[in-house]
Amino acid sequence: MFTTVWSASPQLPAEGFTPNWSREGFWRQSVRQVVRLSAGGGRVRIRLSNAYGASPVRLAGATVGRTAAGAGVEPGSLRRLVLGDEIPVRGELVSEPVELAVAAGESVTLTLHFDAVTGPATFHAQAFTTSYRGEGELLSDEAGAGFDAVSESWYFLSAVETDSGRTDGIALFGDSITDGFGSTVGRDRRWSDALARRTGRPVLNAGIGGNLLLNDSAWYGEKGVGRFRRDVLGLAGVDTAVVLLGLNDVGFSEVDEPTYKPAPVVEADEIVAGYRELIRQARGTRIIGCTLLPFGGSDHWGEHAAKVSHEVNEWIRCSGEFDAVVDLRRELADPEDPDRLHSAYDFGDHLHPNDLGYEVMAEALSAVLRAGVLQTGVL
Repeated sequence: MFTTVWSASPQLPAEGFTPNWSREGFWRQSVRQVVRLSAGGGRVRIRLSNAYGASPVRLAGATVGRTAAGAGVEPGSLRRLVLGDEIPVRGELVSEPVELAVAAGESVTLTLHFDAVTGPATFHAQAFTTSYRGEGELLSDEAGAGFDAVSESWYFLSAVETDSGRTDGIALFGDSITDGFGSTVGRDRRWSDALARRTGRPVLNAGIGGNLLLNDSAWYGEKGVGRFRRDVLGLAGVDTAVVLLGLNDVGFSEVDEPTYKPAPVVEADEIVAGYRELIRQARGTRIIGCTLLPFGGSDHWGEHAAKVSHEVNEWIRCSGEFDAVVDLRRELADPEDPDRLHSAYDFGDHLHPNDLGYEVMAEALSAVLRAGVLQTGVL
């Protein structure tokens, strides 16, 4: 049985936060992408998404191998992946498994070759690690010398699976905080990485920077209530979903920036209705709710945002509708001003944690997971 051991939520091609290749797509080029696996196995397969494509994407070939330095691949580890020859419109393509022994915490390098025009590419904007592009067919380029362009996004790649047979996977569902904004680029310091190290379980990251619970965004992905089934419940081997989403719904209306539109003024009962929809969809999957982090002093903060965030957090803590709750607001708050992130955990924008803050978040969730094991024998 195959288990998802890495994932990235697909997004509509867009300018994103940093320069990327999603709108131009690829032609007669190879794309090399590095991902860190949260569990091991003896066989590997990949999933490619064309969720937002306007036409099928022709794929000329693909390989996987263990990661070396930069765009390099460990000599002798490259395996040719067998896939169909195109990724269908608004669909996905799954490779046949190949023999490649991998361990938890190890990185693998996936290379895709496109010999025909792809058109705009379904992608994940914020990878916080380097992807590479080179001209021509470079599937077997172990040294990586042919890759002469870099990006910090992932393209078409939505999941890596192994034959571990694990059924205890955890999917973290959220916005830029889950995606890892503020963590050290290239060092795998998101809270999903920290949680995998602490628990030894497969941990999947279903965060999208800027994502909203209730509204679609051209830059920040399909709304949470719309993508939850695909990006969390559709992952193989997941038995626990962790929700940390809603801060942008509350805070975007405080920011006068065109990329933050739509930004309707929402009330707490609307956010609660969104959470209840996720809980309804998650039937059969344990769902844990996280309180919104403190964000006083950030560009998302204002009188209305403060009121709604307090009301939402009170509901998360007290309603009993989630299977369990992690009070991240309490864990990361400045004791002298609980509406603000503790300075030791603040990336600098008073909104996103730094590496240490993500470690604290992972430990708080780990404690709830451990308590669940003791209390129920299930988590």
